[in-house]
Amino acid sequence: MVLEAPIVAADVVQWLYSDASQLEGTLEIVSEMAERLRAGNVPVDRASTGIWVVHPNVRAEQSLWASDGTRELRLYTSDNSSEEGYLTSPVKRVQDTLKPVRVAMSKHPEAAEEFPITVELRDEGYTDYVSLPMLFSDGSVKVASFATKAPGGFLGSHISVFESLIRPLALVCELKTLRRTAETVLNTYVGPRAGLRVLDGATARGEGEWIKAVVSFADIRGFTRLSNTLPADKIIVFLNKYFGAMTAAVEAHGGEVLKFIGDEVMAIFPYQTEAEAKDAAMRALLAARDTLDRIKTINSSNHCAATPDMSVGIALHAGDVFYGNVGSETRLDFTVVGPVVNLASRIAELAKDLERQVLVSDALSEIMGCRSGLYGRYHVKGFDDPVAVYSPDLSGDSKFGYCPDKTAALALEAN
Repeated sequence: MVLEAPIVAADVVQWLYSDASQLEGTLEIVSEMAERLRAGNVPVDRASTGIWVVHPNVRAEQSLWASDGTRELRLYTSDNSSEEGYLTSPVKRVQDTLKPVRVAMSKHPEAAEEFPITVELRDEGYTDYVSLPMLFSDGSVKVASFATKAPGGFLGSHISVFESLIRPLALVCELKTLRRTAETVLNTYVGPRAGLRVLDGATARGEGEWIKAVVSFADIRGFTRLSNTLPADKIIVFLNKYFGAMTAAVEAHGGEVLKFIGDEVMAIFPYQTEAEAKDAAMRALLAARDTLDRIKTINSSNHCAATPDMSVGIALHAGDVFYGNVGSETRLDFTVVGPVVNLASRIAELAKDLERQVLVSDALSEIMGCRSGLYGRYHVKGFDDPVAVYSPDLSGDSKFGYCPDKTAALALEAN
């Protein structure tokens, strides 16, 4: 049965106002909307939305659906190529004028030459393209576009359908964008684990839980002197390289960076069971080794005499930590606290004093079943008893662990 355009518009609009918000994101919304349009004999062969997003690395995203089976979320960074593509696109025209842009290639083939995207679409067999402004409640302008391969292009009734659904499409896309923005901001500033808890409502001061985790502290050697001699802009570049290397290593091995404290990085590797504890400890050690490798690579490419090579110290400890909200009534921090965190921090200071790249606690050594590399027992601030610390050998094969006296035996067992 062929539905008339007003009926199709009403059906899609009702769906956008009701069930569309239950879908996961804009890509799923655009895809199902296009399928519903096709089911009502609106000849859509391509549909997309262009939305600017709040993200440290991504400037905008495009949710793209096509009748050939394409379902793609394209991310655009702020590099030069993305900027050039935007400046020569119908999207910029729509945003500048707040008016639709239509390129009817089947009727006026030369009109496609105005935009690179319409040249591509014409060459792929598309006959018509329309891009419409999609206004969010904050006054910002996003864009939705539709294209067809139907002979003759879109009819006037088809364009009316698109115009009817733009407002509810903008509302549901804004809803998903706001949620994604909240997730991005929280993930960026407090980490994905804490961010998810905050979004789920864990925002009361003192609210949290005791968890088991390997706690990692890392800092830059000689940073105070460095920050007093280098210009501020070079210090920022220096810190970003260091934080980038540390964060990439931690996340690559399943940990989470909780915060940056001056030149320090605090990260956790949570676990629950005894088996998970050993796995978390191994991943923390691998992250430490990975960090040192990444920093070595950064140093090897440093050709600026004004910027010294990086040198870091990493401390690992394990045990029960309180993971939750601490702070004032108006300013909270989602973090881990407790004696385990305090001792990890003290071991990091000890690593600096002893000029060791990596030191681990007795608790972590016990989890690994490895007390090789005992570096000594030392008194640290805030703790009555001397603390045993170990300097693990990170040069061996990670599948055998980091106990030199056990490596040969484990290798034989593996064979």
